[in-house]
Amino acid sequence: MTKMLLLALGLTFAGTAAHAQTTKPAKAKPAGPQIEFSEVKYDFGTIKQGDVVDHVFKFKNTGTQPLVISNIGVSCGCTTPSWTKEPVQPGKTGTISAKFNSAGKMGMQTKVLTIDSNSAGGTTTVSLVGEVKESATASK
Repeated sequence: MTKMLLLALGLTFAGTAAHAQTTKPAKAKPAGPQIEFSEVKYDFGTIKQGDVVDHVFKFKNTGTQPLVISNIGVSCGCTTPSWTKEPVQPGKTGTISAKFNSAGKMGMQTKVLTIDSNSAGGTTTVSLVGEVKESATASK
């Protein structure tokens, strides 16, 4: 009877130890604020010259301290950004809206927004891409 009890305890201990080794440790959050986008490139497809594209990039602060966007630079004056101005707390989300005016533009376009923030990852970018075709009224 004692041998059976010791065998049962031994098997229980061995199973528990094996389970403990297969359990993955929790992923640590980065120290400080950390910006993480749900998408970093938006393809607006094909539009007519003069059309305006308006897209919202959503991001999350996956860090441990409030995230603050201080500035967003654009690759061309045809793109206008606006963004969440108040600090984004850890685990919360914010947005960056990008408006691209295709007046005077033709062909393939890539408009880059450079985001300056206090993120632990430093400066990051998102972009709008697509093609601008001549409008029907422009060819008359």
